[in-house]
Amino acid sequence: MAYKTGKKARKAALLLVVNLFFILLCFLVLIPVLYAFSVSLNADNSLLSSDFSFLPKHMTLANYRAVFVEEPILRWFSNSIWMAAAAVFISLGTGIPAAYVFSRKKFPGRKVILRLLILLYAFPALLSMTALYKLLSPMGLINSRMGLLIVYTGTMSVFALWNMKGYFDTIPVEIEEAAMIDGAKPVQLVTKIVLPLARPTIVVTGMMVLIYVWNEYIFAINFMTGEETYTLAAGLYSLQATEMSGSWPVFAAASIVVSVPILIIFFALQKNMTTGLTSGGVKG
Repeated sequence: MAYKTGKKARKAALLLVVNLFFILLCFLVLIPVLYAFSVSLNADNSLLSSDFSFLPKHMTLANYRAVFVEEPILRWFSNSIWMAAAAVFISLGTGIPAAYVFSRKKFPGRKVILRLLILLYAFPALLSMTALYKLLSPMGLINSRMGLLIVYTGTMSVFALWNMKGYFDTIPVEIEEAAMIDGAKPVQLVTKIVLPLARPTIVVTGMMVLIYVWNEYIFAINFMTGEETYTLAAGLYSLQATEMSGSWPVFAAASIVVSVPILIIFFALQKNMTTGLTSGGVKG
């Protein structure tokens, strides 16, 4: 009895240490966010001065007001929402069917195509920027939301294909064969059997595409030349293009405002995110 009691006590102590470790880790990760929030409430633009403190000496909400009144952030929101929604829809709409075909169908050149796609996806975006610029410029797609959307969907469709294919590979073919024996047609097989099983992974893939488009600014600042066409990431970059100009508190307030929609969506889909990230770990 004493041995069992001691074993339980050791497990409880170990669990406490692990929990404290992860609480401390979460706090360390949140320090930059808390720092940005502190700066956003600072009435003085003193980020680079020697008298700056983590807790603002003079607090104000004027920086948040300036974000919505003095900067076209609502326009940037509109551009980002349109771009993100279209990119998620097109990437999933092309990536999911392609992933299912590559997972279930065996045809000549299948492995070569998959390897070429992953090879192209592995190259840094900066290496392709000049080529993409020269391709889109003659078609009048520079400084155009459609041109930027082509770049985003071309990148994330490959990501969606590979992410979804990995999950489709874990779904036993016997499930589909049993449904076919029961009289399910090919369309019903996909819509009523495969897609419901893959829902968590679809949510994860869509969320990854959304985060990429929401945060991407390299292509946005180079392909969008007018303030009215900026996405949120490009707009934030324009607010603080250099370290010695602009208002750091306004920039910090804008950063907090931009992060809120993604946080809301993430917490709303948290259950599916957790399931989707682990569902493909073991082959059925």
